[in-house]
This record gives sequence, structure tokens and C-alpha cells, in this order.
Amino acid sequence: MLSWPAPLLPTLPGTGPVLKVHDTARGEVVATSPGPTARMYVCGITPYDATHLGHAATYLAFDLVNRVWRDAGHAVHYVQNVTDIDDPLLERAHRDNEDWIVLGMRETALFREDMAALRVLPPEDFVGAVESIPRIVAHIEDLLSEGLAYVLDDGTGDVYHDVSQAPGFGSESGYDEATMLGFFAERGGDPDRPGKRQALDPMLWRGQRPGEPSWPGPRGTTGRPGWHIECATIALDTIGMGFDVQGGGSDLIFPHHEFSAVHAEALTATKPFARAYVHAAMIGLDGEKMSKSRGNLVFVSRLRGDGVDPMAIRLALLSGHYRTDRAWTTDLLRTAEQRLETWRRAVAQDAGAPAGPVLHGVRERLTDDLDSPGAIALVDAWAEATLSGAGDQEEQAPAVVCDLVDALLGVDLQDC
Repeated sequence: MLSWPAPLLPTLPGTGPVLKVHDTARGEVVATSPGPTARMYVCGITPYDATHLGHAATYLAFDLVNRVWRDAGHAVHYVQNVTDIDDPLLERAHRDNEDWIVLGMRETALFREDMAALRVLPPEDFVGAVESIPRIVAHIEDLLSEGLAYVLDDGTGDVYHDVSQAPGFGSESGYDEATMLGFFAERGGDPDRPGKRQALDPMLWRGQRPGEPSWPGPRGTTGRPGWHIECATIALDTIGMGFDVQGGGSDLIFPHHEFSAVHAEALTATKPFARAYVHAAMIGLDGEKMSKSRGNLVFVSRLRGDGVDPMAIRLALLSGHYRTDRAWTTDLLRTAEQRLETWRRAVAQDAGAPAGPVLHGVRERLTDDLDSPGAIALVDAWAEATLSGAGDQEEQAPAVVCDLVDALLGVDLQDC
């Protein structure tokens, strides 16, 4: 599957420090320790609708991870999937009397456009679930052969993973059983399904149902894969076990990231699937999480169509910490637009306040669990000092600050 074009990434003086991020599994901020190539997997979209600001905030958070690693001298192998076969996609296609393939292709193309406009560094591997089905089926066959999965005895052809045989199950989320059961029921699971060995067993393969697309599956069945085995397979096929960061929204902690790890660790008989689980918080509107069910989505493409500068959207979302649930408001966007205009005026000056301290400070803030609000405040202070003419004025400072804002925050300040 095609990714989107990469923006140019300026090279900054020196190298940045070690990135520290909050690991959900350990419940604390930890230092990342990649090899020469840092490896990151971020769960992608289900393309039944356009990119809303909750999606955008998540991908911007992990874009910061990518940029900070690169600034520290690492190459980055970044993988993102597309869940291009799933219930929401089929339901939307049925509702609108549209071909599900056409719908998925169109919304994936729009997602690429939004990511390019927001200057998100593209993944090295951008992989759809559909193209991965042969490998997914092979993995399910392996789990069945090892006795770690079972076919439901009701004639449907559905296959489940037996989590009672998964050592350490629950260690990624840290949730108790009652919490897991609640989230499982809310987020696509089927804890009350008759015939399952355990309520929390996740589906690996869904046997063909009338009117649904299907592919050849394990043990001679036809159907389509479960959600979690898709990401486990794509990660194993691209970056392997023990990669540095598994990323996504906080609503993926359970069941998706927990079960993806269960599948991969069972398939490889090794741990861990990921060395750190990093989760971005939710974006709300009028006091509620943005979601399809609430009908309160704000779309990146709609804002762009209304003439909003994508760099203002990016700055608005980065003005809050990635792990803090926060609201999208008109005032938030207006403040970001004013900030963008101020920064652009500052870097257009012939000279500016010294660049060394702001470069050092921004690096420190971003490597401390992606403190983008702190980094933005430092650039604000530099811009104010530059525009007021206070203190020492360095001739090259505006160009350096322009590059650091571009390279580390991903904001294009233009013509500087």
C-alpha cells in the first residue's frame, strides 16, 4: 500500500538527547534505548470516514517520537497498518449503498492527503490488512497446530485464541478482569458468546457470513481475520519482536494492544512484543470524546477546505500534552493561528535572540515524554524577545530557529 510523500527534514547542529516516554505497561516514564535503527509500530485507521482531530492528535504524537529519534541520530523504521476490512467499514458501505473497497480506498487516500498536509513523516511500511491475509491465515494455522487456538463448535468456522494459555496476559494494560470484560464488550469483543472457553478469548478468524466478503482461511474455512491478529502479523512481518514503541490512542490499550501482544508472543514463544506501550489521549468537543457514535467529529479535511492552515491545526493539537485528554475549541485554533503568525514574523527578521538556548531547551522538553507545550512556550519566548529586539541579536538565529521548529515540531514557518 502506498504511503504519502515525506517532507524535507532539516539537519540541526549537534544531536538530541535520549527520548523518554510513558510506558503504559510499567506505568512510568522510561528511557527508550533503540539500536542504530529505532522501530515503531502505530495502529492505523479503519477507513470508513475521514481523518478527525482525534486521529490527527495521535499521529502527531508519534510523529514527534519519530522526529526526536532522528534528531538523536537514529534511523527509524516506522510501520503503520490500515484496517481495510472490518465491521465499521462494511456497515458504512451498506448504509451508503457503496462498494466497501471503493469506500476504503477513497478514505485511505484522503487520510494520506491529511497526513501530508500536517507534515507527518510517513511510515516505511504502510500495510493493509487485506494484503496481509495469507500471512494472517498461516499464523492462525500455527496457533491451531500448537493447541493455542480452537475452532468454535457451532458450524460458523470462527476461530478463537485461548488466553488461558497466555502467560502474563493482562500485563500490557494492567487492568483487572472486570475492567477488561467491560472494555472488551464496548470495543468489538464478544464476552458472552456461547461456546467460547473463556469470556476474554479474542477472535482470530470470522467464518463467512451472508453478504460479507471472504477469503480462504484456516482449516479449509472461508471468512476474514479478526482485528488483533492483523496488527500482530503486520508487525512481525515488518519489524519483528521486541520493537521499541507500540503506539496508538488510549482506547487501544485494551483489547487491541493486549491481544496483539498475546498473539505475537504465542507465535514466537518470546517476549516482549514491544518494549514500550505509548498511548495518546482523547480529543473532545463540547465536553465529549470525538466519536462516530456521538456525531461530533471535526475533520482535518473539512478544516483544510475552510482555508485553515494545516500548520495552525498542528500547533493547536501540539499545544496540549499528548497524554492529556483535551478539548478542541475555536479559541484553541485562534490562538494557534496567532502563534503561527508571530513565529513566522520572528523568523523573517534579519537577526534574533540567541538560538542555542531555545534549541537546547526544545530538545530537552521533547525528550521528556514529548512535552510539546513546554517546547512551544520556549519558542514563544524566543519570538517575543526577537520581535522586541531585547538582548543580544544573532544574525543566524532566525534561520536556526526556523529549522528547529520544522525538524522537531514539524511546523513549516515558510520563507525563512
